[in-house]
Amino acid sequence: MADQASLGIAPEELEEWYESLEDILHRYGEDKLKSLLVCLQERAYARGVKLPFTANTPYINTIHHTDQVKFPGNREMERRIKSIVRWNAMAMVVRANKYYDGVGGHISTFASSATLYEVAQNHFFHARTADHTGDMVYFQGHASPGMYSRAFLEGRISEDQLMNFRRELPAGVGLSSYPHPWLMPTFWQFPTVSMGLGPICSIYHARFLRYMEHRGLLDTSKSRVWAYLGDGECDEPESLGALTLASRENLDNLTWVINCNLQRLDGPVRGNGKIIQELEAAFRGAGWNVIKVIWGSDWDPLLDKDVDGKLVKRMGEVVDGQYQKYTVSDGAYIRQHFFGADPDVLKMVEHLSDQVMENIRRGGHDPEKVYAAYHAAVNHKGAPTVILAKTVKGYGLGEAGEGKNVAHNQKKIAEDELKAFRNRFGIPVSDAEIGKLPFYKPEPDSPEMKYLMQRRAALGGFVPERQACTEKLDVPELRDKIFDSKPLLPGSDGGEGSTTFALGTIIRGLIRHKSVGPRIVPIIPDEARTFGMEGLFALCGIYSSKGQLYEPVDANSTMYYKEARNGQLLEEGINEAGAMGSFIAAGSAYANLGMNMVPFYVYYSMFGFQRVGDLIWCAADTRCKGFLCGGTSGRTTLNGEGLQHEDGHSQLMASTVPTIRSYDPAFGYELAVIVQEGLRRMYAEGEEIFYYLSVYNEAYVHPAMPEREGVVEGIIKGMYRYSSTDSGEGQRHRPQLFGSGTILREAIRAQQILKDKYNIGSDVWSVTSYNELRRDAMDCQHWNDLHPGQTTKRSFLEQTLDGVTGPFISTSDNVRAVADQIREWVPGEYIVLGTDGFGRSETRPELRRHFQIDAECTAYAALRGLSRMGAFDAAKLPGILKELEIDPEKINPLNA
Repeated sequence: MADQASLGIAPEELEEWYESLEDILHRYGEDKLKSLLVCLQERAYARGVKLPFTANTPYINTIHHTDQVKFPGNREMERRIKSIVRWNAMAMVVRANKYYDGVGGHISTFASSATLYEVAQNHFFHARTADHTGDMVYFQGHASPGMYSRAFLEGRISEDQLMNFRRELPAGVGLSSYPHPWLMPTFWQFPTVSMGLGPICSIYHARFLRYMEHRGLLDTSKSRVWAYLGDGECDEPESLGALTLASRENLDNLTWVINCNLQRLDGPVRGNGKIIQELEAAFRGAGWNVIKVIWGSDWDPLLDKDVDGKLVKRMGEVVDGQYQKYTVSDGAYIRQHFFGADPDVLKMVEHLSDQVMENIRRGGHDPEKVYAAYHAAVNHKGAPTVILAKTVKGYGLGEAGEGKNVAHNQKKIAEDELKAFRNRFGIPVSDAEIGKLPFYKPEPDSPEMKYLMQRRAALGGFVPERQACTEKLDVPELRDKIFDSKPLLPGSDGGEGSTTFALGTIIRGLIRHKSVGPRIVPIIPDEARTFGMEGLFALCGIYSSKGQLYEPVDANSTMYYKEARNGQLLEEGINEAGAMGSFIAAGSAYANLGMNMVPFYVYYSMFGFQRVGDLIWCAADTRCKGFLCGGTSGRTTLNGEGLQHEDGHSQLMASTVPTIRSYDPAFGYELAVIVQEGLRRMYAEGEEIFYYLSVYNEAYVHPAMPEREGVVEGIIKGMYRYSSTDSGEGQRHRPQLFGSGTILREAIRAQQILKDKYNIGSDVWSVTSYNELRRDAMDCQHWNDLHPGQTTKRSFLEQTLDGVTGPFISTSDNVRAVADQIREWVPGEYIVLGTDGFGRSETRPELRRHFQIDAECTAYAALRGLSRMGAFDAAKLPGILKELEIDPEKINPLNA
């Protein structure tokens, strides 16, 4: 409240204004008063008065205690349950580090947020049932011990598993450190501990629920997305980067709960500021409904007496670093330094003892305040809600870490502190047993257990719980016209096309397919026209929750920008992170919604793994299905865009993700085989994997698929022989030319150079996936290493190259490390060419010569390989360089 003296207006006149305001509020109500204040503000602007902007409200609870809904549960029973959950969570972490040093774990995050979770578990989180698609809860990663502890009481996790926290080998005996669906596939739904990913994914998940509903695929209207995050996590750009999408889409099915314990790992989040006020301004400015839960019920009488606003003023001027100091201080210090700053404020608490002063709670630890905030959030319409709950990090840990800077890393607690914790929360563990850190679980017929199970039964079951569906899609066969290589591209008529164009043709065909079509989710970040996929606009429409409220400028075009409430294409704008959020939501729908969805996310390949690699790793942990498609692949193929756009390393980065199956096809028929196989494996067989496809924008004639045995198998497993030329007279060794993507054509041209100029016969292989060749070879090697003396397993690569002497030359539009992955299993001289170094703008021929991957450089490499094998005169090589117009003094691309 403003200081009346500083206004310079007579007190009696100011009082008249106050009386008028109270009168309007009394006679017309809150909404009319708001309208009047807006009108007064507009009149002031019209008169040239510039009002200061603030997005903040006072540093008090948003919901006044007189407006709180009545708490519906048994407070004492819920307190007992929460205390038991606290104990077991703490015991699990401390026990793990007592017996196995270095295991790690976190106590303080759940200690600060136990009330936030337990109120939701008892009254809000709804499980998936036959008539409810379930709430999606993104748990704060470091709070996982609390979720395990509750699941132990629920009978879903055994005591042996608690004793093996962070000890996961062999699989299934222990518990993962954080939420990891890959490691605990029936428990966790969403990986959240890579800071910032949970928040952004939760926004796009809430939007995806609306997408499913608006398309008429599934009634998701009852589902709510909850995301729990820390105040320090909000510094990650991904955390707050998509806030306006949630408000723009009116996602009132989304609730964020930010645990504002004021501390990050090393110290205060905003020691010299106020993180709650900072976040409130950000969220209100972005259009969110903001509910602050700062003060517990003990503060209500004091605030009721604060008629002149001096206590509120004092609350607002103290910075977070000082609030943290109050947490670890005694009542006398708090009285002197907080209340004592103003004599009138100090007088307000003269009836309170120092002990009461020390124990007065923050709002996030008060179940009634938390329940009121949740109730308001789930009933708010038209906008997402964020709850800013003020808590104490390490709450309940006492001297072991409550409110201290070391709280986050606290994993060991002395016996005296264990006893204090036990006494504070009333856990029936004796002094003789406490050093053993026993877990405590009441009898099944105890009042606590009955209450806990009744509350979860009323909410449909347990949360979290991952329920993967067994649905099998009717995937079209390879012989289906969708995958017929002839219509994919105009090659049969002598025309040209790119593999990106071929991909678009396949996607359009799949959308038209009777059974699979509705499940296809095309995702493009504002590049559909670049990829030649604007035909999707008219075919299936661009999803918009508001439909299309305007006449597009290209309305008369057959491929106009068509937005629709039931649109199928997700056009995410220039926003690869958001598009990955949609990919993850769609790709995990089979587990979270019980319905298979098939996302095709097509993007500028350079802005995939390099930009959102963490989200791709998250997709793998989530056990996503679908297709990631690098739509403008190749460091020399995307020739004009230059250094920041030309990608030559996505295939290498794809090799680091265990569940990705990555391919680099050259022709439309290869792409068709790969996509059909991916659909079969993921959606007919139910494999929890996803695909990465390198597709290119270079147009050329695509041949029909060779009609010989082994081609389809080779495409899927990683390589097949594409063409051969006859050996020359006396030729002892045949060069084996490996080509991938657009550069396969350079290998084919190199084959002709070798034959025409040097009468050397060779074989050209289309290598569709070095990663798959390596995966299979490593799998065989693993078995062989551990089974000495038994029949040796031979990989597809080893069988395919059996008896072939080489030399072997690899050329592609990727960095050399991609092809180098199989070196161990190549049976001879192996030379790898690639695009190591920065890209740049030039013509394709010039770039391919620069990186030495063109036909001439490939042919020269083959001759070098032959010379190393004693099958070609090395003295001729300088002359051949000149003959092939290769500059021997050209700069190394790595240094250019």
